[in-house]
Amino acid sequence: MSTLTTNYLAPTGREEAWRFTPLARVGGLLDPSTAIESVNSLRITSPQPEIKLSVKSAENLPALSESDDLATIRAREVIDEVTHIEVSANAQISEPLIIERSGLTGKPQASRTLISCGVNSHSTIILNNNGDAILADEIEFDLAPGSNLTFISLQEWSAKAVHLGRQHAVISKDATFNSIVITVGGSLVRLLPTVEYSGPGSSADLQGLYFATDGQHLEHRLHVNHNVPNAKSRVNYKGALAGDKAHTVWIGDVYIRANAEGTDTYELNRNLLLSDGARADSVPNLEIETGEIVGAGHASTTGRFDDEQLFYLSSRGIPAEIARRLVIRGFFAEIVGKIKNEEIENRLMDRIDSELAKVEA
Repeated sequence: MSTLTTNYLAPTGREEAWRFTPLARVGGLLDPSTAIESVNSLRITSPQPEIKLSVKSAENLPALSESDDLATIRAREVIDEVTHIEVSANAQISEPLIIERSGLTGKPQASRTLISCGVNSHSTIILNNNGDAILADEIEFDLAPGSNLTFISLQEWSAKAVHLGRQHAVISKDATFNSIVITVGGSLVRLLPTVEYSGPGSSADLQGLYFATDGQHLEHRLHVNHNVPNAKSRVNYKGALAGDKAHTVWIGDVYIRANAEGTDTYELNRNLLLSDGARADSVPNLEIETGEIVGAGHASTTGRFDDEQLFYLSSRGIPAEIARRLVIRGFFAEIVGKIKNEEIENRLMDRIDSELAKVEA
């Protein structure tokens, strides 16, 4: 276990980055006096011969970029080993690599992972997060030219889990990064999917889904840094909330720098409130320093359940409870269907149905 050796001040809640987060519930992950254990928590459950997992010294695998996120800074201070997942150059892998969390104790822990994709490789990696955890977690993606990675992150934590995570991708020339983030569990989950580019022709597609019930706080803060010419990004996150004090936060920041001519970007966030007492905060931000772009836009909507859809189904003999769940399944289907794994898709929707039944939404 380790505490910080550098000068570190825990956030107070007055900072813009932390103003929505219930800091009393972060389990000591931001408290410099709390000991945090470094853990290598990822294990492969469906190996692929062209993907290798190893554990390396943190000194030999420096971070791809700096971060001003305090949870990430805290984690970097205590982590001594890094899990390194390497996809071979030119590998064309049709089946996903599935990795699971293990070794989590329910006490403050930190982990760091680097995923390196070789030139012209094509792969899918699915990460299952479940069980009890108090975890500060950083995952970085290094996509070589022409590579294509789909990364699916499933947060199906137990009811008491705390997860502060950063997922940062550096995308090279003509590479494509597809991210799907699904968050349906945990007491407090705060994730930072972020992207930067290192070559033209690169592309990022960030999809996400979150479902919060009684007392859950689910927060997703995205940042897309268009720092090279002729790059593309798409962001599409959907959330639903049911139950007292269910709270979700979505922040979408897209920054188009002065040298990023030819940028093509759009971000969308939609939230569905299923009951009283739930709160969804949605803040899309778009900063543009050049007018020489293909297109840039953003949209955000938050609304109540559509009673007209419910009436339409009920008028055809479908019981109200089933009709309600069908509408919610339809709302999520666009993103869940992108996983392209029937077992996982069914498991996620079954969990959402179960949570809905608990709050009688």
